[in-house]
Order: sequence, then C-alpha cells, then structure tokens
Amino acid sequence: MAEGLLRNIYGSRYEAYSAGIMATNVNPYAVRVMKEIGIDISSQYSKTHKEFQDVIFDMAVTVCDRAKVSCPICSTNLEVPVEYPKAREVIHKSFEDPAATLGSEDEKLKVFRQIRDEI
Repeated sequence: MAEGLLRNIYGSRYEAYSAGIMATNVNPYAVRVMKEIGIDISSQYSKTHKEFQDVIFDMAVTVCDRAKVSCPICSTNLEVPVEYPKAREVIHKSFEDPAATLGSEDEKLKVFRQIRDEI
C-alpha cells in the first residue's frame, strides 16, 4: 500500500520500490482498499533483496517492527556484502500488520482501511 500511495502522490518526484524478506503475493484486501481510493496496486508484486543487488538507495523505509529488525536492505553500512542492497538513510514507522487481522471480512477490511489511511 505504501508503494502505491507514494507512486500515486509523489510519483513525479520519487521512485518507489516495495520489498520484503520473502516474496509473497499482494494481499487481496490491500488491493481492494486501495482501489476504493482510486489506486490500482494489482500489478505490484513482492520483491526480495535479490532484485536490488548492487543498488544503493537514497532512503529505505520500514513499515513494521519485524522488518526493522530483519531487513537487509535497511543497513546503512555501505560495506554490507554486495548481494544486499544498501540505503543511505533508513526511516522506521511502525504500522500494525493488517494481514495479521483475524475476524470477518468486514473486520479485516476495516483494519486495512485504517492502515492505508495512516500511511
């Protein structure tokens, strides 16, 4: 959702790439709630560090506590082995993981909307 929002709002000023520790599918609830505000993220896909080898990003933003701890892309040490991308600056913002929400479809959508709006 963060990648889609950044591309939509600031796409002429920034390039956004979303990656995770492991490649996964984009959550269908995320696709639905983003579509509600006119942003189509259905063609986005989960990427891993392997797709960004040898890249030095200006900034990396982690959006959950688990990523902050385990994200190799977020190392500000430019001496990290070449197989891992690097970032000159790292920002962390902790959001609840909406995919971890249990409950009815309406309850899940409510949490996805809340996180979308917080981002």
